[in-house]
Amino acid sequence: MFTHIMIGSNDIARSKAFYDALFAAIGGKPGTVDPKGRLIYVHNGGRFMLTPPIDGKAATHANGGTIGFAMASPAEADAWHAAGVAHGGTAIEDPPGVREGASGKLYLAYLRDPDGNKLCGLHRMG
Repeated sequence: MFTHIMIGSNDIARSKAFYDALFAAIGGKPGTVDPKGRLIYVHNGGRFMLTPPIDGKAATHANGGTIGFAMASPAEADAWHAAGVAHGGTAIEDPPGVREGASGKLYLAYLRDPDGNKLCGLHRMG
């Protein structure tokens, strides 16, 4: 359904340090910065990008928005969460753990990135 996700950043270098650590925790490679200053990650067939807003105004996060990243296991979600906190992110909501939802048991780990975007590491339990 999606070709990519792009979010705004007020500091690409800071975002690169944060997201490089997140993607490394799940086996991904560091992001690359293109000639337009956009930070690009390619992992497991998906593309995640960050950019300074093209209108020149400050980047802001979506109120109520969440970007979910697929995790291979609860341990991977924990490593992803720990890497985020260690690199400028903020742990939010409940600590990482199993939650019961409409779609069954999920292992969830929530963070805010340095620009305030809400992220979720999600592993669907068997």
